[in-house]
Amino acid sequence: MSDFEPALFLKTLSSEPGVYRMLDSEGQVIYVGKAKNLKKRVSSYFRSNVTDSKTRVLVSNICGIEVTLTNTETEALLLENNLIKKYQPRYNILLRDDKSYPYILLSDHKHPRLAFHRGSRKIKGEYFGPFPSAGAVSESLRLMQKIFPVRQCEDAYYRARSRPCLQYQLKRCSAPCVNKISDEEYQQEVDFVRKFLLGKSHEVIADLVTKMEQASKELKFELAAKVRDQIMLLRKMQEQQSISGNHAEMDVVGFAHLNGLNAVHLLMIRDHKVLGSKTYFPKVPKDSGEEEILTSFLGQYYLAPGATGRIAKEIILPFSIEESEPLSEALTAISERKVSLKVANRGERAQYLKLANKNALNSISVKQSTQDSINKRYAQLKETLRLDDINRMECFDISHTMGENTVASCVVFDSQGPNNKEYRRFNVTGITGGDDYAAMEFALNKRYNKVVGEEKIPDVIFIDGGKGQLSRAEQYFENWPHNKMPLLVGVAKGTSRKPGLETLLIDGGRKTIPLDSDAPALHLIQHIRDESHRFAIAGHRNKRQKQRTQSLLEEITGVGQKRRQALLKYLGGMQGVKAANIDQLKQVPGISPEMAEKIFNHLHDKA
Repeated sequence: MSDFEPALFLKTLSSEPGVYRMLDSEGQVIYVGKAKNLKKRVSSYFRSNVTDSKTRVLVSNICGIEVTLTNTETEALLLENNLIKKYQPRYNILLRDDKSYPYILLSDHKHPRLAFHRGSRKIKGEYFGPFPSAGAVSESLRLMQKIFPVRQCEDAYYRARSRPCLQYQLKRCSAPCVNKISDEEYQQEVDFVRKFLLGKSHEVIADLVTKMEQASKELKFELAAKVRDQIMLLRKMQEQQSISGNHAEMDVVGFAHLNGLNAVHLLMIRDHKVLGSKTYFPKVPKDSGEEEILTSFLGQYYLAPGATGRIAKEIILPFSIEESEPLSEALTAISERKVSLKVANRGERAQYLKLANKNALNSISVKQSTQDSINKRYAQLKETLRLDDINRMECFDISHTMGENTVASCVVFDSQGPNNKEYRRFNVTGITGGDDYAAMEFALNKRYNKVVGEEKIPDVIFIDGGKGQLSRAEQYFENWPHNKMPLLVGVAKGTSRKPGLETLLIDGGRKTIPLDSDAPALHLIQHIRDESHRFAIAGHRNKRQKQRTQSLLEEITGVGQKRRQALLKYLGGMQGVKAANIDQLKQVPGISPEMAEKIFNHLHDKA
């Protein structure tokens, strides 16, 4: 980029609200900020008496600034967080939370379905949540299945039923698929579920009591007993989940700083119940203040795209922040209801805050303990392998069944442990089935043939296998064009194939590395080897299952890809296709009566 002159730029800068993006010499965004007065805020970075070391380092790297004007400070706040999410600038505090929160979906069908949902809301229906974890959703669905017999099965499975499934026998579904319940009665159960998920459990109990009394008056004692059991289960569930307090909906944000680590613990309370909690460890540039960290967390957590459903009416903070008013206005605008940010000094809110702070501090202790263990393993491995540093390790494994559906895996570990985003699988083709040596060479070629940048070249490559696989790997690296050469280590299983008896091989297997069975370095190698094995097997199983699912249908003349997909989707997989009779096969779009009979006869070996 051309030379940047702050004085000239500041002369032309507007005093309106807006967002500024600071760029480095390569044009990369290194910091994003917002301001009520852009001229005043940006000018503060270039004063001669700046004492903050973080700001001084940032300014020394600025080679350009871009600005976007907004109508209000609230608009600037929303835009700032969108840009932080997009650019991930290295001088901003970053909330690393890529997974979307799980919800419970009540689908919009004739017989609605209760289901776990994560991701974009393309399916028609009502979404309830968010929940702090997938486990919380699964537990809620399991409990509701005992109380409200609303179906939770997949749509394809539901459509293919000709008789009730096991869930009906267990009294966990009312089997609307085969008309074991009337549409009116089923809808009533759905209404109960909706009220329960909206936090109106007391209203649900009152409705159930009325229903039970009405059934008794009409001498329908079996129905009355069933409703009575529902009431008892619901009350028991309330007792287990209730907390002592009068606050129906709020988030309590705990904060802790210890030994260079920062943790934010979020306690979620909905309908007078602790819905769950979660701890976050934001990526924090050096010398960042606590208020800056908390402000950045709140903005990125609550203003993220699709986060409207997670905004509570009341957010309890561990300490006051300067941005509380504009943040409150922004949250109120996007949630379309009043949202307040408060600092709790006494009463129940203070007790919750104390608990959240305690959990944040404990999470740091646990993380540091885990990291200390990882550091110890890395330190011993560096000493064992005689390496100055280990920033990246990769491990390869091959999985197949009798030479078929061969899949190679590559897993990556960095200084923090497994780096799942860097994992790769390769479908091995063009080799003789069962030739693990050729499969290993294929995987290495796929992985490193177009590698760019030394940071992507590992310091150590582990090969899960003996001398043969290691020798083939060394042959591949004989003409290695890069300056950085990874160390190749074979991990051969002992004769009994028991953990702890592995042999580490280098130099094509001519040398071995001795390690005790309880050595931390060996535990680290076992971890990366087991992870590559798991990842390869999972890929192989998926490939094998896909082939088995489609192979029988591929044998039938006239059943192409579209018809196969329609059959599998409409009837709930290959098992549903095999279980379907000719009439059910005819109902699948694109399947004529003649084709249905042809498919049925082929799958049941009838001439």
